[in-house]
Amino acid sequence: MTLIQQLLLGSLYLGICLVVEAGLLVLCIHVLRKRLGVLQRGRHFVQISAILAVAIGLIVFAHTLQVWIWATALIFSGAIGDWNTAIYFSLATYTTLGYGDIVLGEGMRIFAAFGAVTGLFAFGISTAFLVAALREVFLLEDTAPVSER
Repeated sequence: MTLIQQLLLGSLYLGICLVVEAGLLVLCIHVLRKRLGVLQRGRHFVQISAILAVAIGLIVFAHTLQVWIWATALIFSGAIGDWNTAIYFSLATYTTLGYGDIVLGEGMRIFAAFGAVTGLFAFGISTAFLVAALREVFLLEDTAPVSER
């Protein structure tokens, strides 16, 4: 793959993954807003735990889906020949661990590096989202009468 092709395809997959991330976080906001109404009526440890579990579960699902998107791209581009290796490489790249035990040919290195950029963006967005969600939950807890906590 030429340099321009790697840049264009890498940018395309990066964009697809960020749309997936944003879409799932919007879904998470929708779900959390429904649950926050319940929280306002009666704040309980189990309800708060459920809200956080939903948020974290959707975020983990979003990251897992993105790793699969990159693995699929590597399989269909011919860079990696089997699913086990493609998923492993995608996961190591997406999380920026980069063990170095699998090295792609020169024609795919820049393309694969976009997987790491995707992971950096997605983890940053997810972290900001969780901080904002936790802040809202803590604000609700702080405004609740002591008898409802």
